Amino acid sequence: MRHLIALAAILAAVLTANAAFAADASCEAQAAEKKLAGAAKNSFIKKCNGASASPAQASCEAKATDKKLAGAAKNSFVKKCVADAK
Repeated sequence: MRHLIALAAILAAVLTANAAFAADASCEAQAAEKKLAGAAKNSFIKKCNGASASPAQASCEAKATDKKLAGAAKNSFVKKCVADAK
């Protein structure tokens, strides 16, 4: 019985890792299409993976873009928007 539980836990971990890898691979492909490199690529991938993790984050990012916010103003708006959404 213990072996079955351990096997189920390992299987769940592998499936979770595969889903994370697929999301990361998608973001990597998008970064390659945009020909990003270095810090710009790392920042894009971080935001890409973060956006896919939270629908509220993606919605707030879109609202900030609609309002043409950038930099600290955008970050502040998105942070408050996500907090209000919870």
